[in-house]
Amino acid sequence: MIDDLEAAIGKRQVITSKRRTRAYRTGRRLGKGSACAVLRPTSLLQVWRCLVICVRHDIIVVMQAANTGVTAGSTPSGEDYDRDVVIINTLNIDDIMLLRGGEQVVAFAGATLFQLEEKLLPYNRGPHSVIGSSCIGASIVGGVCNNSGGNLVNRGPAYTELALYAQINERGELQLVNHLGIDLGENPEDILNNLQLGNFDTQAVAGTTQMASDSEYQSRVRDIDSNSPARFNADKRRLYEASGCAGKLAVFAVRLDTFVNPAREQVFYIGTNDPEQLTSLRKKILSSFDQLPVMGEYMHRSYFDAADLYSKDTFVLIKLLGSSFLPKLFTFKAWLDGLLNKLPLFPSQVSDHVLQFIFRLWPDHLPQRMRQYRDRFEHHLMIVTSDQTIAATRELLAEQFDGPAGEFFECTEREGKDAQLHRFVAGGAPARYSIIERKAVGGLMPLDIALPRNEDQWHNILPAHILDQLAGPFQLSHFFCQVLHWDFVVKKGVDVDSLKKIILSILDERGIKYPAEHNVGHLYHAEPDLRNFYQVLDPTNSFNAGIGRTSKRRQYA
Repeated sequence: MIDDLEAAIGKRQVITSKRRTRAYRTGRRLGKGSACAVLRPTSLLQVWRCLVICVRHDIIVVMQAANTGVTAGSTPSGEDYDRDVVIINTLNIDDIMLLRGGEQVVAFAGATLFQLEEKLLPYNRGPHSVIGSSCIGASIVGGVCNNSGGNLVNRGPAYTELALYAQINERGELQLVNHLGIDLGENPEDILNNLQLGNFDTQAVAGTTQMASDSEYQSRVRDIDSNSPARFNADKRRLYEASGCAGKLAVFAVRLDTFVNPAREQVFYIGTNDPEQLTSLRKKILSSFDQLPVMGEYMHRSYFDAADLYSKDTFVLIKLLGSSFLPKLFTFKAWLDGLLNKLPLFPSQVSDHVLQFIFRLWPDHLPQRMRQYRDRFEHHLMIVTSDQTIAATRELLAEQFDGPAGEFFECTEREGKDAQLHRFVAGGAPARYSIIERKAVGGLMPLDIALPRNEDQWHNILPAHILDQLAGPFQLSHFFCQVLHWDFVVKKGVDVDSLKKIILSILDERGIKYPAEHNVGHLYHAEPDLRNFYQVLDPTNSFNAGIGRTSKRRQYA
């Protein structure tokens, strides 16, 4: 098989040594497993040829782009597969084609949200999500495949019904399916070459009745009396071919809507010691505003402190070098750790220790008013508004926060950028904390949950005896969507699996869905609807076997 692959895509693009494949076999936060090879094709046609060879040799294929997943879903998991595993990394295939003046795009498998933002800037348009949450450098296709939720209240989660993908049918035959709504030819070679070379008129691509974004989301998130979440990964409404497939298809490209950027934006920063104030604010905005805010990001003081201390290097590097530098930094970190981890003098993940030491010496990076709010208030909410919503938000906040329990301020341009960046880098803090303080703490337990839209006690879900077992109960959320991210670091000696079972049973009793937007990966059991969806897409269990705690064996035996 290796000989066939090297003949198909070149020897340099086929990696087999354990040291060099380590970065691809290990999740950025969680997860690792075995793979006999990592493939780095440089064209869509090369991906297809790799898949043909893997199917011929009865290989499990894990499709991977930036490997930013937080639930271990973009790497193999463990050593207990019944067939060899091959990883196909698509980062070399990162083209983005603009359709009809940027109204839509076709994004190839390795293209990232960063690239899409930059590509759309001259057209004054943006993608479905801009913050990336905990997935800095995430790919566009990865977001679609994992139902990534994004943070923009009025744009909804990543979703499309227009994709180009490969699928293995129940007879074990590899098929290429072109549902992009673009005529590219009849056979796989013609379709893939024509798309790669842009052999079609991008300005004359016909419209389609198929959705290229979740256009219904605004009405769902406004239904504040509903006893179900606005969005979650197992929602049958948003499981469609590539969307939500979690790697059970080999997705080559997706077609997505883009969105007009607002003419003006204003960031409001809120601090309070009474979370009921934020609950009331959420209801009033969602029920009465003609236009929704751009985003509303909540951060508990614990997460403010974690991001302040353990994500400072990422914050400073983005300000100095731009967000596009981060994938290069992560690649270098993985290479350095792989090299030095073999030496007994160095701790594991030595690059994190070095960065942490250097940037502790760096001057304070956060605005003074944010610092003051951190000391005075437990709960922090950043609302980004635009155009006509600015005045309405200002008026409502002045009404709502006129006492000692809570206050707000309008950010200057610099404060607004820094507040968003502080939230942007926060997702990496718990992992860094668990690395630096590994002798004093136990494991990392990330939870990504979707609360019913009528749930008011978002701040009071877990009892005290559960919280007492956590060294770092870091909490933040996409506030208006009722999607919470709990990145818990447990205390030394606590059994992570047992504690997680208790927490999940509490969530089940309250009708809370999980995961909300990071997908099941290898951490969560897929709900029946999601499990059935996976089996229909991939009946032989040849793509990303074991996802959602399903069987790793042929035909899900």
